Amino acid sequence: MKKAQNSTTKFIVAAVIVFGVVGWLSISAGRDSKSYYVTITELQAMGGKAYSRNLRVAGNVKPGSINHVGTSATFTLLEQGKMLQVTYQGSEPPPDTFKDDAQALAIGTYGRDGVFHATQLQAKCASKYAPAQTPGAAPTGNTAPIAAALPK
Repeated sequence: MKKAQNSTTKFIVAAVIVFGVVGWLSISAGRDSKSYYVTITELQAMGGKAYSRNLRVAGNVKPGSINHVGTSATFTLLEQGKMLQVTYQGSEPPPDTFKDDAQALAIGTYGRDGVFHATQLQAKCASKYAPAQTPGAAPTGNTAPIAAALPK
């Protein structure tokens, strides 16, 4: 009888340890993966809280500010007259849609040096999200090359 109690006790202790470790890992992973979406204005007004949080900041890429080397890039985001210098260090190069005037979302941390240090980068292609043409409306953009290529 004593042997059965001993093995039951060992099983219960092992189960408590396993559930405790799984619970701790899920709580700490959830806390580390949270990121707050803020505007550039809000980021600059956060004070000391900005340095200790994972953040998401969006804006338009300032034309001529992109310096791309391998999987890294530095650029400036613009939003309502405010600018934010961003350095991106990722395992993958920036997306193909990451160009001047593109809408970009940088995910990372704000450094005490005033630079946003991004580990993830997303960009929208402006033409991909243009409104649909209504029937009978004149097309937008430069259609001269297309019209010249059509047979008469």
